[in-house]
Amino acid sequence: MAFEELKESISEAEASAKSYIDSSREFYKLKAFKLLMKGITGLAQAVFLGIAFVLALLFLSIAAGFWIGSEMGNTAIGFLVVGGFYILIGILVFVFRKSLVKPLMARFSELYFEEI
Repeated sequence: MAFEELKESISEAEASAKSYIDSSREFYKLKAFKLLMKGITGLAQAVFLGIAFVLALLFLSIAAGFWIGSEMGNTAIGFLVVGGFYILIGILVFVFRKSLVKPLMARFSELYFEEI
């Protein structure tokens, strides 16, 4: 009698453990899917906004190059000034790259660990 009850309890515990493991597996699959989709949609938005920003910057740079060139009497000098400005911006980004990475890491860590 006691052996049968023990056997039944063990079977119930095994079924409960299996059910828990299956539920946990499904939960983590859904969590991973949610994080993946959030990342993909965020990346897609960033790509589209980046393309729009780069195109706007391209046309503004061309306009600035022509305008500076007309003010200085030589279009080539206008484009050299605009190019020099972008080189200066690139140098500044390179110099301050570590201070730019920390806020990005904090933001992405916040987004990632918020979901878990």
